[in-house]
Amino acid sequence: MSLTVAPIRLLMAGFCLLIAWPIAALALLGRDKDEEKVPLAGWRNMLRPIVVFFCRGVFFWGGLHWLSVKGKRATSQEAPIVALSPHSSYFDSVVVTYLDLTSVVAKSESEYVPIFGTLIRYTQPVFVSREDPDSRVNTIKEIKRRAQSNGKWPQIVIFPEGTCTNRSCLISFKPGAFYPGVPIQPVLIRYLNELDTVTWTWDGPGPFAVLWYTLCQFQTRMEIEFLPVYHPNTLELADPKLFANNVREEMARCLGVPVTDHTYDDCRLMQRAAINKLPMASGLVEFYKLHQKLGLDFDTIKEMFDRFCKICRGKPGRVTIEEFAKYLRLPVSDPLRTVFQLYDRAGSGYIDFREYVIGLSLVSGPAATEETIQLAFTLFDSDGKGYISEEELSQILLNAFGMNDIDTHELFKEVDADEDGKITYDEFQACAEKKPEYAKLFVTYREMSDSSKQNGHPGGEHGHDQPLNKAE
Repeated sequence: MSLTVAPIRLLMAGFCLLIAWPIAALALLGRDKDEEKVPLAGWRNMLRPIVVFFCRGVFFWGGLHWLSVKGKRATSQEAPIVALSPHSSYFDSVVVTYLDLTSVVAKSESEYVPIFGTLIRYTQPVFVSREDPDSRVNTIKEIKRRAQSNGKWPQIVIFPEGTCTNRSCLISFKPGAFYPGVPIQPVLIRYLNELDTVTWTWDGPGPFAVLWYTLCQFQTRMEIEFLPVYHPNTLELADPKLFANNVREEMARCLGVPVTDHTYDDCRLMQRAAINKLPMASGLVEFYKLHQKLGLDFDTIKEMFDRFCKICRGKPGRVTIEEFAKYLRLPVSDPLRTVFQLYDRAGSGYIDFREYVIGLSLVSGPAATEETIQLAFTLFDSDGKGYISEEELSQILLNAFGMNDIDTHELFKEVDADEDGKITYDEFQACAEKKPEYAKLFVTYREMSDSSKQNGHPGGEHGHDQPLNKAE
C-alpha cells in the first residue's frame, strides 16, 4: 500500500487541500476587527459549501470512506455547544467538516500553521493558550458571548478532554464548555477498524506514522453519534464542574467505558518525566484530585516533581528510604523512618510521586510553621547568641540522628549561604522552607524524646547532652 494506494491518496488529499485553502483565504481577505466579532455573512459565507466540499475530500482521499451517523444534530438555538469525545486523533476533525466547518476551540499556535491555519481561521475559532492563565478567562468569556447569542453564532465544537487519549476511558472534562450554562449536545466518536492506525497519544507513533498507516488502510470506518441535547439542571447551572462530570458520565455510559480523573496536566507531567528519563507513568498523579483536595496548582506540583526527579536520580520513579535520607543529607534513623512511613501510605517500602506530593502537603508542610522553625533554631542555638556554629550543629545532629562529622560539615556548607562560618536564623529558615521535611523530622524527634522521658528514658535513642536538655 505504501507503493501503490498511499501515494495516490496523499496526492489527491493534497490537491483538495490546495483548492480549499485559497478559497478560505479569499473569504477571510480584508476583514477588519469589527467583522471578526460577528459571524461570517454575505459572499464570505456563500463560499462555505465549496470550502466544506474540498475539506471533506481531504478526509475521503485520506481513507475515511465509511462515515456512518447516528442520532440527529441539534440546531445552534437548541444546543449552542457541541461536546465531542473521546478525542484520540487529529482525524477527529472530520466531524468539524461534517458540521459544515462550524466554530471550534483551538490552540492559539494552530493559527500560524501553514495552510491548515487559514482553514481553522475560516471556522472563526475561539483560540486558547494552555500556558497563558489570562487566555483561559478570555476564552470562557468568548464562549459565553457566542453561546448566549440565541443562535446568531454557529455552534461551537469543543473537545472537553483537552488532549488526545486512546479511547479506553474518558478523562476529566475541562469546564470551559460548561460555564455558559447552556444546553449541550454530546457527540460520540467511534473508530470501527480492528487495526487502530488513527490514535495519536503522548506515548506511541508520531503524527507522520499515524498519517501513513491510515493512508495504507483499505478504509477507515468511523461512526458519529449525536446524543440527545443535555439540559443543565439548577445544581449544574451553579456548578460547571458538576455539569461537566454529569455530561461525561452520560457519554461514558453510552460508550461503555469507564471515567478517570486524569487531565491534560497529567500529560504535561508525563512529558517532564520523559525529559528526566523516568517512566512516563511517574507523572500520572490524577492532578485534578490533588488540586481539589490539596489546593495545589500546576506550577507548585511541577516544582515538586522536579525535586522528586532529583531525589530519584534516574531510578524508576520511586524513592527508597536510603535515597530519601541521602537527599536530606541525613543517616537512616528512627525519626527518619517514622517520617518516611507517613509518606509511604501503601507500606510498599518506597515513595512514588503521588505519595511524595501528599506527604509534603499533609505531613511536612503543616509542620514547617514559623513556630516550629523558631523552636528548632533555639534548639541548636542553645546559648541564645543568634547564630549556629558548626560545632553546635554537629552536636545536636549526632544526638538526634546519629549523624557523623563529615555529613554535618556538608550540610553546614549547604545551609551557610554567605559562607561566614555561621548559620543565621534567616539562613536556617530558608533551608527549612526549601526542604520542609526537616521541620517534620524535628517535630517527630521531639515527640519521640518526650515519649522516652515519660517512659523513664530521659536521653531518647542516642541520649541528650546538657545543652539539648536546656533548650527543651
